[in-house]
Amino acid sequence: MRYITIALAKGRLAELSVEILERAGVDCSELKNSSRKLILTDEKNKIRFFLAKPSDVPVYVEYGAADIGIVGKDTLLEEGRDLYEVLNLGFAKCKMCVAGPKELEGRMDSITITRVATKYPEVARMYFRHKRKESVEIIKLSGSVELAPLVGLSDVIVDLVETGRTLKENGLVILDTIADISARMVVNRVSMKIENERITGLIEAIRKNL
Repeated sequence: MRYITIALAKGRLAELSVEILERAGVDCSELKNSSRKLILTDEKNKIRFFLAKPSDVPVYVEYGAADIGIVGKDTLLEEGRDLYEVLNLGFAKCKMCVAGPKELEGRMDSITITRVATKYPEVARMYFRHKRKESVEIIKLSGSVELAPLVGLSDVIVDLVETGRTLKENGLVILDTIADISARMVVNRVSMKIENERITGLIEAIRKNL
């Protein structure tokens, strides 16, 4: 019997994923013992795990290096990979939003936005192109995007908002919500055919324990 390989997004998402997998009967003890090994196994269930940078998880799954991946919806939207999204796991919840200075509140339909700062250039591009039918200049940042409208780098930002506290402290407000974000389980299209029974079984076990 071949191993089913699961790619987990490093960090808090991996910790929460482990809880859910354990409740579904998967042995994650090797994963929890934080060894230096890159690939960890549950021999009894013939499941292998590895931890990857969130943006790499959909890549491993699309190319079949992993059969299953657990990652945030924000990453899936940004990466736009060809995968089956099979479960909304419901943790790591937040929203993908357009935010900007308070004076723009309620005026989104009457203003022209020229520059947008974001860590999610693809998400921003799709939103402005398809929903607002606007062509904007997108500036990719890696650090605190909230700074961009404050120093005049951009008119608005596209970013994840959890509590909205950081926005509020910097005089920014949510102008529009693009998508609800949470952890999702994705499956490689070929794996779903070849290992349908085992993967479907695992999905069902997880669903029961959500």
